[in-house]
Amino acid sequence: MQIAPPFGYKEVVPFLKNQKVRLLAPGEVPEFVQHGNAIPISLTEFQPVLHDYPIVFTGAENTQSFAPVAVLGLAQGENLFYQDGKWANGIYVPAYARRYPFCMARVNLNKVEQKDRLICVEKTFIDDNGEPLFDAQQQPTSKWKELERLLGEYEADLERSREMCSILADYALLEPFTMQANFRAEGTKPLQITGMYRVVEKKLEDLNAAQLKNLMHKGILPRVYMHLLSLENFGRLLDRRSGRKLS
Repeated sequence: MQIAPPFGYKEVVPFLKNQKVRLLAPGEVPEFVQHGNAIPISLTEFQPVLHDYPIVFTGAENTQSFAPVAVLGLAQGENLFYQDGKWANGIYVPAYARRYPFCMARVNLNKVEQKDRLICVEKTFIDDNGEPLFDAQQQPTSKWKELERLLGEYEADLERSREMCSILADYALLEPFTMQANFRAEGTKPLQITGMYRVVEKKLEDLNAAQLKNLMHKGILPRVYMHLLSLENFGRLLDRRSGRKLS
């Protein structure tokens, strides 16, 4: 059996009821998020993410496969929302980070990908001094019920996110764009972020009635406008970056 770890995870193994796991402390996020300038988000997260982060789509060049992400920083390895060992107060933490060290992973048996996903855990977080998530009678603790609900809801939401991206690509609504920031300080090089995609608002006018109805029916159209509004948050990222430089 082969298990492909999701982005950011190192080695995941099936989670067993008798295992104790070191859970993240309040405000703690996994290492790959601390030093990452983007994090995947799901469909229902667009609304809380909109308040603080730019929402963009990522995808390999010449591909029709895209995914929504929240932008956390303006340079490689820069997270402007993580400082002094914790996430910024009052700022929404995306579910991709909150579910860690657990995940729902794809499993391959004899090189054939299985339909169902398996609840897995980052191997290094299995710890005899960690927290038991099932009692002696093999009944789940309240903490595990909360985590399991988060995993299940997030996984179902990811499927809707994939469907949304597939439709946006099929309707040819996405275009690559670059964000460039110039600084007033003498000798400071401009920042440039590439590899991002956005919805072309003008192209929405070219859709036929059936396509527009489909976007509305699946709850995609409101997310499109949340995404477009969120692009103004690149200005907030610049402000956060400037604030760090001055402090």
